[in-house]
Amino acid sequence: MQINNHQIVDYDAVLDVKFGAEGTPERAEAEEKAYAFYTGQIIEDARKKAKITQAELARRIGSDRSYISRVESGQTEPKVSTFYRIMNALGCRIEFSMSL
Repeated sequence: MQINNHQIVDYDAVLDVKFGAEGTPERAEAEEKAYAFYTGQIIEDARKKAKITQAELARRIGSDRSYISRVESGQTEPKVSTFYRIMNALGCRIEFSMSL
């Protein structure tokens, strides 16, 4: 394990090295995968908090358990309409706000 020794790290530079510079196709692909993973984690956390199985969630939205599994693992990112159906089936409320 590498020790930081409380030094300031430029994480933009770290991301550039690992995934390519911002605006490159490689970086865009990495960001899309990260968003898919994050979306899956939100859904999985909400499902577990609601104390229902993947199979039950799938039944509620008219899908199958394997689809829910792929979404939660970040392999598949649901369409916006499906995301709303999932959140509604879990009893979640979605709020958007704009900051200018």
